[in-house]
Amino acid sequence: MNVEVSRLSNGLTVATETLPHLESVALGVWVKSGSRNESENEHGIAHLLEHMAFKGTGKRSALQIATDIEDVGGEINAATSVETTAFYARVLNDDLPLAIDILADILTDSKFDPAELEREQHVILQEIGAAHDTPDDAVFDRFTETAFRHQAVGRSILGTPDTVESFTSPQLHGFLERQYGAERMVVVAAGGVKHDDFVRQVEERLGAYREKTEAVAPQYAHYVGGDYREHRELMDAQIILGFEGRAYHVRDFYASQVLSMILGGGMSSRLFQEVREQRGLCYSVYAFHWGFSDTGIFGVHAATGRSDIEELIPVILGELQKAGERIDQAELDRARAQYRAGLMMSRESPASRASQIARQLLLYGRPISMEELMDRLSGLTVERLADLSARLFSSKPTVTAIGPVGALAPFGSIQDTLNAPRPMLRKLAV
Repeated sequence: MNVEVSRLSNGLTVATETLPHLESVALGVWVKSGSRNESENEHGIAHLLEHMAFKGTGKRSALQIATDIEDVGGEINAATSVETTAFYARVLNDDLPLAIDILADILTDSKFDPAELEREQHVILQEIGAAHDTPDDAVFDRFTETAFRHQAVGRSILGTPDTVESFTSPQLHGFLERQYGAERMVVVAAGGVKHDDFVRQVEERLGAYREKTEAVAPQYAHYVGGDYREHRELMDAQIILGFEGRAYHVRDFYASQVLSMILGGGMSSRLFQEVREQRGLCYSVYAFHWGFSDTGIFGVHAATGRSDIEELIPVILGELQKAGERIDQAELDRARAQYRAGLMMSRESPASRASQIARQLLLYGRPISMEELMDRLSGLTVERLADLSARLFSSKPTVTAIGPVGALAPFGSIQDTLNAPRPMLRKLAV
C-alpha cells in the first residue's frame, strides 16, 4: 500500500495513494457528518445541503461549476450516507488543481441562493416520491426505521416532504457551520498524484478552513426491532428479515460480513441455492450486513409472489437456524476468497481506492493495509461463524414487507420459530 498521510495545521487530514501508471486522479472531501447527525426537525437537511453545494458559489454559478469541470472532461458528484457526506471528482492529472479549487469553492463559498433552493427542494420531493413508488427501495427505508425506531440512524436519508420544504438558506448555512470542520474531514486522492504537491494545493485552498465545530456527537444507536407491513397490490412482495448487526470496531464485524456472503452473497450461497435453485420460490434473495460506528444490522432480502410467501419464510428461517448449527470449511474458504477478490478488484478503481482510504481514516484514524485485512479474515473459523449465527439469529428480529403480504406469518410466530428447535419450522402458520 503506497498511502501517504499528512495533517494540516488546522487539523485537516490529507492522504494520497500514488498509482503512477494512471493518467487520471480520483479525489474528494469526506465529512464525518451524515443523516444521523440531524436533529428531528432537520430530517433530510444533510442530503439537501449536498445537492445545494453545486448550485452556485461566490465566483461560480451552478452552470459554471458544471462547465468548468466538464470543459476538461472531468466528472464531479456527491453522496450522503448515514454517517458521512462526500464531495468527489475525477480528472486527468494536469487538471487536478482545478478539481481541488472547485471542491474547495463549494465547501467554503456556497451561496445557497433561495431561488436555487426552491428548485432543488422540488427536485428532492420528486426523488422522495420516486422512492415511495419503488417498493424495493421503500422496503429498505421502512426496514431501518423499524429496526431503529424513533432514532436518526433509522430515518431515511431523503427526509420527508414537510421537512424538506421547510428548510431555508440560513438553516443550510447553520448546519454546514455546525457539522463541517477540518477535524471531521479528510481529503483523499488516488491515481497519478504526487503527495507533496497535493498537500500543498489543498493547504492553499483549505488550510484556513475552520478547525472545530459546535457539532454534538449523534445519539448512541439502540437496535429495537419489530414488525412493519404495508399492503399494496403488486406482482411481488418485498420482504426483509433482519437482526442486530455489529459495529465497525467490534470483534464480530468481519465475521458478520463473511456470514452474509455464506448465506446470501452469490449464486453458490445457501439461500440462493435452497430458495431459488432448489425450490424456485423467488427470483431475488440475498443477505447483507451494514456496519455503523456504534451498531450494525444484518438482513435477508427476498422478492417473491403472493402464492410463495407462506413457503418462503420457513425455508429462510430454516437456513438461518442451520447456520447456527454448522458452517462448512469450504463455505468459509469460498466466502473469504470472494471477500478478498472484491477488495482486490476495487483496488483497480482509483475512485474506490480513494473512498476506501477516506472511510478508514474517518473510522479508524489510519489506512488499513490489505495484509491486515487478510489477517483479520484468516483468523475466522467455522466454529466462530456458527456461534455468531446462533447468537445473531436468536435475537429479536425486524420484519418488513411491502406488497401482497397477507400470507406472511405473524411476527410472533416468526420470532418464536427462531428460538425454537428446528421441527417447529413445520408448524409455522399464518
